[in-house]
Amino acid sequence: MRGRWSLPGPLTANVQRELARFGPAGDMAEIVTAWPTAVGGPVAANAWPARVARDGTLHVATSSSTWAYELSQLEAQILTRLRDALGGRSPRSVRFAVGRVPSAGAESVENPARPVPRVTEEARRRGKEIAAPIGDAALRELVARAAAASLAGPGTRPV
Repeated sequence: MRGRWSLPGPLTANVQRELARFGPAGDMAEIVTAWPTAVGGPVAANAWPARVARDGTLHVATSSSTWAYELSQLEAQILTRLRDALGGRSPRSVRFAVGRVPSAGAESVENPARPVPRVTEEARRRGKEIAAPIGDAALRELVARAAAASLAGPGTRPV
């Protein structure tokens, strides 16, 4: 059923094709924001999320092979902390490899500029309402998640 918010067929296909190129990387901004809090300052200074693969694996760049090895031994704990910081969602797994780690700039890794928004059940419900008229299920889910995150707003605090 097409509602007033549904997209024309060809446009829907184009949007889906473009979104598919990014795979699960749509969560990357949330992961990067939550990372310093989830792992702590010393780890964040030596390991930084680089990308999310299509299979849901988070690839993390580390400053040395020693950091990569040590953090790989802590994968389960890191996933648990990310899950807590991301409101129950987290990458499927984490892989660590030596790579480029950003240096601390104007923002301290111990004090991120903004907290991860906590999406409430009300925001999720409202997001689903907003996206309900979209005919394609996958696109409808993506729009619902984006709307819920937007409704959570920048001023919310994680719990």
